[in-house]
Amino acid sequence: MILIDTINKESLKGGNMKAIGYIRVSTDEQAREGISLDNQRAKIEAYCMINDLSLVEIIEDAGKSGKDLKREGIQAIIQKIKRHEIDAVIVYKLDRLSRKVKDTLSIMDLIDKKEIAFHSIMEKIDTKTATGRFFVNILASMSQWERDTISERTKDALQLKVTRNERAGQIPYGYRLAPDGNTLIENEKEQEAIRLIKELHGKGYNYLAICRELTRKGYQPLGSHWYAQSIKNILKRAA
Repeated sequence: MILIDTINKESLKGGNMKAIGYIRVSTDEQAREGISLDNQRAKIEAYCMINDLSLVEIIEDAGKSGKDLKREGIQAIIQKIKRHEIDAVIVYKLDRLSRKVKDTLSIMDLIDKKEIAFHSIMEKIDTKTATGRFFVNILASMSQWERDTISERTKDALQLKVTRNERAGQIPYGYRLAPDGNTLIENEKEQEAIRLIKELHGKGYNYLAICRELTRKGYQPLGSHWYAQSIKNILKRAA
């Protein structure tokens, strides 16, 4: 959800340069020390006071990942930049904008074209300088590397669970959970259905035809009906 804080404090009026703050925190960052929304907000307010910037508002994206730009708050910032309603954008840390290099650089390119200043407090970036613009490119790349590394580790951990026949998220069709609450054991009736699915698929049946055949033979799906996507997922896992 987007939240906009209009700044009315007399002490934050600063100079003539109108600045807007942007803060973001994802769900898994909520409890991380130093990254909370309140901390980001306080740092931006203090920064503007010190640097004689007139902070007019702070736009917030709470519980939003930085994996893309599908966020109400960042889209509002982008529109303000396009309309040149502000003179400067302030963030606590560069990765608050995005954790993808192309998205960060896209925003920075727009900021540069509109001759708007960009400040990142933690990295001490001011894009009015050549050094500041250089470090934006370096830090954006590092941010995406960090995100990609975490994603790879998560996938590897889940894959290890699968190879060990352990639960990794939702219990897949054809299995049930053992009494230990972790190990998967085969459900014979559902395994029969899987064998039939593979057989029919091998004979050239399409997904909908397989659904009809499973229903006709009385094999129960996980939900209320058999769906083409369910067949596709089962075949993918069984490959």
